[in-house]
Amino acid sequence: MDLSVPVTDDVKLHFRHRPGTASPPFLLVHGMASSARLWDEVAERLAGAGHAVYAVDLRGHGDSDTPETGYDIPTAVADLVAASAALGLDRVVVAGHSWGGNISVRLTAEHPELVAALALVDGGWLEPAKAFSSWDAFVGALRPASLEGATVRSVSDYFRAIHPDWSPAAIEAAVATMRENPDGSLSRRMSTEQHMSILHSIWNEPPRPWYAAVDVPTLLMPAIPKGADAKWADRIRSRIRETTADLRHATMREYLDSEHDLHAQHPRRVADDLLDLARGASGRSATHG
Repeated sequence: MDLSVPVTDDVKLHFRHRPGTASPPFLLVHGMASSARLWDEVAERLAGAGHAVYAVDLRGHGDSDTPETGYDIPTAVADLVAASAALGLDRVVVAGHSWGGNISVRLTAEHPELVAALALVDGGWLEPAKAFSSWDAFVGALRPASLEGATVRSVSDYFRAIHPDWSPAAIEAAVATMRENPDGSLSRRMSTEQHMSILHSIWNEPPRPWYAAVDVPTLLMPAIPKGADAKWADRIRSRIRETTADLRHATMREYLDSEHDLHAQHPRRVADDLLDLARGASGRSATHG
């Protein structure tokens, strides 16, 4: 079910919604230059367990509006708060991937009444000013690649080659993060300036200052890359634990030999971990009356 939800006078966000009656509902937040569709296989399993699921297209992404401005973490949080009010959502399990994890941390810290539990899917601990030697190095690593000459077929073939264990649905969802033009070529949904605005926000607004205000069960779901030796894996674990030390109710479940897009690569496992988190959040709510 597709929902179009006004969040300001001139901006509507698109949600991919699956109904359900089990508590709590789920709010799924994608990363930069991604979309709600990449959550589809996770959402299907969550809904199959009886939960309502709301997967959002943030502004400038997927089928949501693309206004000129507002590509920063505070605006993304404000958009989600407005959408939650319009949809009548509260006490949701929020799962944020990558940049969406950073957004979800701040949402949880600033609006605790909305969130029952928090899942950070290989994100939510991004501190590029510490991970990269300079702003230029960071931009160089995350600048969008050129799509000159790209078509649905060529990009699909490329994604299948680099993600051999992704399902056909996940490949289609990844291609759909881009806009197909009438001539069959592909283009970015956001302008370079809008993309750079998000990068500035990631650089200037790390999530660490918000951790102490997060008072809900939090699941850290880091990807340990395929081929990572023991020392490399230990560095990843240590960095995440050090960065997130102020999260008082955090546990970690590692995804060994995995890619950044865990929800596309391992949708069944991600969904099962989110359902475990939801059960814990429900038990905590009952305990706290």
